[in-house]
Amino acid sequence: MQIELIVVGKTDSKEVNTLVEMYQKRVNHYCRFGITTLPDLRNTKNLSTQQQNQSEGERILAQLTESDYVVLLDEHGDELRSVEFAQWMRKRMVSGLKRLVFVIGGPYGFSEEVYRRANQKLSLSKMTFSHQIVRAIFAEQIYRAFTILNNEPYHHE
Repeated sequence: MQIELIVVGKTDSKEVNTLVEMYQKRVNHYCRFGITTLPDLRNTKNLSTQQQNQSEGERILAQLTESDYVVLLDEHGDELRSVEFAQWMRKRMVSGLKRLVFVIGGPYGFSEEVYRRANQKLSLSKMTFSHQIVRAIFAEQIYRAFTILNNEPYHHE
């Protein structure tokens, strides 16, 4: 199975990029893990929130295939503990999925079309995080899930 993380907009933080790259390399020891960064929208001052979501949504949908299992990181999604997320990942891996796609949207969430296309929504917390820092947090959780599944001494209960 391949895991793809689609993110909207680049981050200007070298520290966040370094963390994301570190966890991406670690996850690649277990499976192919790619990150697709969609370009920032231009002239957003002239666009409403809905127009921004629509434009970002079109870019997101263009990255997906029909067979992808798409999971949105969304504040209204299911919350899982790390061990539960690892088991959730295991179920997806044994189900025969070719590509599991996680999507981190822009600052205003997702368009209705992206919500309709999604198979599931997950929430990292009831708290709100910047869509940039979530990249590092979520990449770490993917890595943590694989260490849990492989009984490696990274996660402590």
